[in-house]
Amino acid sequence: MRKMEIVAHGALLDGEDPNWPVVAGRVAAEVSEGRCHQGVLLCWTGTGVSITANKVPGIRAALCIDAETARGARLWNDANILCMSLRLTSPQIASEILDAWFSVAEAESEELNNIQKVHLLDSQRAHRT
Repeated sequence: MRKMEIVAHGALLDGEDPNWPVVAGRVAAEVSEGRCHQGVLLCWTGTGVSITANKVPGIRAALCIDAETARGARLWNDANILCMSLRLTSPQIASEILDAWFSVAEAESEELNNIQKVHLLDSQRAHRT
């Protein structure tokens, strides 16, 4: 089992803006700027935090509703932020999703060419803004 350090952001923390776009932006910045390797975001549907995180260059946020989707997002898409729905995800399913997500150390080598194409699109977009 790998040791993980947790950096918390969110509505229940003193002094933090509780609005989901702000929280998602903070987490995405932590990952994008290399202060954190991965992020986990939750909101009522998971969609809002996913959209917001994906606005940050270098972020590949994946909205996952089950363990296999989470595992695939890491293996085949090199996703670096896991997004989940508070409305749809029971504690048991969340545990399974987190276990699957963190069980993958890196993307499959067969997908590296496709992942690089995503990086290129991201880089092109960053230069236009």
